[in-house]
Amino acid sequence: MHPLRSCFSVLFVVYLLQCKLFFVHCILDPLDFLALQSVRKSLDDMPGSNFFASWDFTSDPCNFAGVYCESDRVIALNLGDPRAGSPGLIGRLDPAIGKLSSLTELSVVPGRIMGSLPQSISQLKDLRFLAISRNFLSGGIPATLGQLRNLKTLDLSYNQLTGDIPRSIGTIPGLSTVILCHNRISGSVPPFLSETLTRLELKHNELSGSISPTSLPPSLQYLSLSWNRLSGPVDLLLIRLDRLNYLDLSMNQFSGCIPSRIFSFPITNLQLQRNSFSGPVQPGVEVTIPTVDLSYNRLSGGVSPMFSTVQNLYLNNNRFIGQVPGSFVDRLLDASIQVLYLQHNYLTGMQINPTVEIPLSSSLCLQYNCMVPPIQTPCPLKAGKQRTRPTAQCNEWRG
Repeated sequence: MHPLRSCFSVLFVVYLLQCKLFFVHCILDPLDFLALQSVRKSLDDMPGSNFFASWDFTSDPCNFAGVYCESDRVIALNLGDPRAGSPGLIGRLDPAIGKLSSLTELSVVPGRIMGSLPQSISQLKDLRFLAISRNFLSGGIPATLGQLRNLKTLDLSYNQLTGDIPRSIGTIPGLSTVILCHNRISGSVPPFLSETLTRLELKHNELSGSISPTSLPPSLQYLSLSWNRLSGPVDLLLIRLDRLNYLDLSMNQFSGCIPSRIFSFPITNLQLQRNSFSGPVQPGVEVTIPTVDLSYNRLSGGVSPMFSTVQNLYLNNNRFIGQVPGSFVDRLLDASIQVLYLQHNYLTGMQINPTVEIPLSSSLCLQYNCMVPPIQTPCPLKAGKQRTRPTAQCNEWRG
């Protein structure tokens, strides 16, 4: 017999004897007992962590920190001290974790867990919650995770995962939350078929290609795809997502128009900056989204007065023309607008008294347009030092 197996067997016998001696019901399923021992063997506390101090296998494992049982089975395993700032664990996830066949919840606190995600996790058919973020997991996301048909939450963020997002994950019927941000995932965004998906966070990866208009469900409330290399139009996709309260598509290569309908969605933060969106932007109603960032695109036409109800508005570095609507002046002066960045466009005027004082709580930047700024206000350093755009550029744009 292998010496490790012999050691495990001895510990399990001791555990059984203690249960009988003290008349305690603590008969954990043998497979779960051995699986927990394998998990423990592959992990250690980082300096300052005492998570495994209670993991004494001569006592009832159901009383271990992070282990939750129902009858004789482990149903939840939360590895590491969950308190904020606590050191995590170091080591690897042992494939024996897949033997905890009644597990519904598996989480690992931030630490230094390395290696790949065990394929055996796909054997946990009752798993509903899988969260292993802010560690050092590497390799690909197993396509077999798509076999977890009861999974609701998948969070593998802030690791070093590579490869693509398996299409099989998008077919899990009851997914509500998918967080894969801050990895090195490449390829395209697969279709997600779950009609209960509310949060999809894929920012800071290496995703590319276009997104099909029907690939994301209307149930989405939070969508973050920033800092990738995604491209193509998204107007037909966005008009279907009318339950969004957060949308961040910034730092990509999306193109085409921005549909006016999205400005009436219940969004609290709209981030579309640093793409290649083009054409006019004309909301049909007053925009009540607190923060709207459309900067660094190729948007054109006039600045809509419907934007004057936005608290923080970034329209800089586009191709807007014409006069700044008077409604912006009114709201600037009563401090309703906190940020109004219009620099680096082709605007020709703003009717504001040069002697008026902008409230200290408000920021206005007008430089590098086709006008002399009627009022001098501090601008961000990125705006440069030139107050006005060269006349030749303005004439060429008008022509």
